[in-house]
Amino acid sequence: MTYPDGPLPGLAPEQETMFEGAALTYARHRPGLPDAAVPLLADTLRGRPSPVLLDLGTGTGQVPFALLSAGADLTHIEAVDVSPQMLHQARQALTPVLGHCTLTLVHAAADAYEPLATLPGEPDSGPDLITCCRSYHWMNGEAVLEMADRVATSGAAVAIMGDRSLWTHDVDWTRALRELIQRYLGAERRAGARRSYAEPRRSYEEDLAASAFNDVTGHLFPVTRAWAPHEVLGYLRTTSFAAPELFGERHVAFEDEARTLLDELADGGSLLEEAVFRVLLARRPGGAR
Repeated sequence: MTYPDGPLPGLAPEQETMFEGAALTYARHRPGLPDAAVPLLADTLRGRPSPVLLDLGTGTGQVPFALLSAGADLTHIEAVDVSPQMLHQARQALTPVLGHCTLTLVHAAADAYEPLATLPGEPDSGPDLITCCRSYHWMNGEAVLEMADRVATSGAAVAIMGDRSLWTHDVDWTRALRELIQRYLGAERRAGARRSYAEPRRSYEEDLAASAFNDVTGHLFPVTRAWAPHEVLGYLRTTSFAAPELFGERHVAFEDEARTLLDELADGGSLLEEAVFRVLLARRPGGAR
């Protein structure tokens, strides 16, 4: 089930279109969740009578896919994204692993999400876990956390998580790649076709501290990734800072030059990324609502 047929009011056109051409490439080339992080999320659902997941900025459904694949006993998933193409990919990925779990795809900005209805006879129905994976920085964080407080069950958890991008990863090969992108697109990091990237006004911890979900624990999961040069190019096509449309007619030339550069740096092997995947797990103090 998907609702509504069009985006909810307040959804900026550039939000909806930023990743619309990248959905299939995103599904193929974006890293998923580290295996070690999944049990932490699954543990938040233990003991819940009918566990419900609300995944905001779901993209291709990586969070619900990881939980379902790990055996989490979810009853229902609400997957929210601004891109219909991303939601289509999420449906393709999740349908084979749903089992008895039901799925609603919601085309909306995260802060505009509203549940369809309260389950009959269950006044405390709603999500038991609300997740934002590599997506919170695109959102109105204050409004999202206010919405979460309205819809989440007593004792629910909010998980804001992610890792740094290859733009910010600082080793020889990523520095050389970033310099090449800047030679084509300018020194500022792009955030889609219309603007440059701006760091969030407040840290995620500050947002959570000012919200109802101010009982916060942080969890760090080291990850080593070995990239083949062609995989790096696939990843770049999914980003807001090196998407094909940013280069226009020069995209083929950029990819040819980037492939030559990455092949030389890999020298017949892999390009290593030592990353840290961080999970901020937040609850209302004392399990209050």
